[in-house]
Order: sequence, then structure tokens, then C-alpha cells
Amino acid sequence: MLNKLPEQEKIDKATIPNLTFSQVRKDFTVVIAFMNKYKYITVIYSSFIFIMIFTFAMDAQEVVFTQRVIGLSETEYSLVVSITGVGSVTGGVILAMITNYISLRFMIVIGVVLSSIGYVIYAFSWSFLSITVGFVILGFFLVFLNAGITTFYQNNIPVNVMGRVTSIFQLIQSALQVLFVLGVGVVGDFIPLRQTIGFLAITMLVFTLLFAIAVLNSNFKKYYDET
Repeated sequence: MLNKLPEQEKIDKATIPNLTFSQVRKDFTVVIAFMNKYKYITVIYSSFIFIMIFTFAMDAQEVVFTQRVIGLSETEYSLVVSITGVGSVTGGVILAMITNYISLRFMIVIGVVLSSIGYVIYAFSWSFLSITVGFVILGFFLVFLNAGITTFYQNNIPVNVMGRVTSIFQLIQSALQVLFVLGVGVVGDFIPLRQTIGFLAITMLVFTLLFAIAVLNSNFKKYYDET
């Protein structure tokens, strides 16, 4: 069936540069020039990546935390994950219904703040019910955050450098993610996991509030213009 689809995009493979050290260095030069020129965009997207690293670190300890610290059974944990999925789907449906009635800035802020609150509830949960509430909240509002940031990114990154910028940001994110997750794992061997996850959640919430203030700064409203 795929072979029968019309080929709309014509790509001249001869114009695609080879992957060499000089090409990678050139890509870094282009991205750094972009970052220096568009500092606000760089700060906002870098801050989003930093917030996501906190979520990755907590998610990496999720099974151990829910079963050993909170005491959920495997069945209860599976049920929580399923309910979280339902929350995400519900968030997507509701967002699709109201997306024309809310601003991009509001979408990002409501998503990042309430997702962080969901993680805080999760970090300090003591029962199946409390952790389910936290997971549903974060699952629901992560949809708002991801949709908002993706729109912001696509609206503000020029198409001719988008691939390079995305690759470099993903490289940085992957490196930091590995280091952060390993660091949290090492710390967890010396500090009780409850305290570790709680500290991460509170720190993430504080950083999230600063991020929200930066997004709502009226001096940079033009970057969220969807017209």
C-alpha cells in the first residue's frame, strides 16, 4: 500500500552532505550562531529539556519507588500505568476541543505547572489512591506541555536550521539524561529513595515556576504569536 502512495517530495541525494567531522563542526557552528541570535528561544527550550530530565530521572526509579516504598503490588502498579494512559488520552481529546480557545502561553504554563504538581503528589504518595491521582494529573497535563512546546518550537525555529538545532538539542538532552539518571541511582544507594524522589519533585516544581514566569513575561509575547 505504501508503494502506491504518490511521491510528493523530490530529494536530490547528491546534495545531501556526507557525515564527516567537518560537517558536524559546521552544524555546531550554525546552531551556536542561532543560539546567540535567539537567546530567549534557546533559554525556553533548554529549560524545557532540563525539566524533562527531572521527569526521566524520577521515571527511571518508578517501579522501585511504587513497589518497594509505597508498597503497591505488580497488579496495582499495572493498573496505575493504565489509568495514567487513560489520563493522557483524555488530555489529548480535551486539548483538541479547546485548543482554539486558549493561548499558547497558557497551554505551556498550565501544562508544565500542573505536571510538576502531579509529580509532587506522586513523590509524597502513601497509597494506591494518592499515587493514581498524581499519575492522572501528570499524564493529563503533560499532553498540554508537549503540544505547547512543540508548537512554540516549530513557530520559532527556521526550517533551514530546524534539523540541525533539533539534533544538537537531542544530543545534549541524551547526554544529560544519562548522567542525571546515573547520578540519581548512585544517590539512591546512600539516601532513602523517598527523600531522593521528593527532593527531585520539589526542585522540579521550583524550576517550573521560574520557567512559567519566563513564558508569561509580556516582553516576549511575540514568540507565542500563532498568527
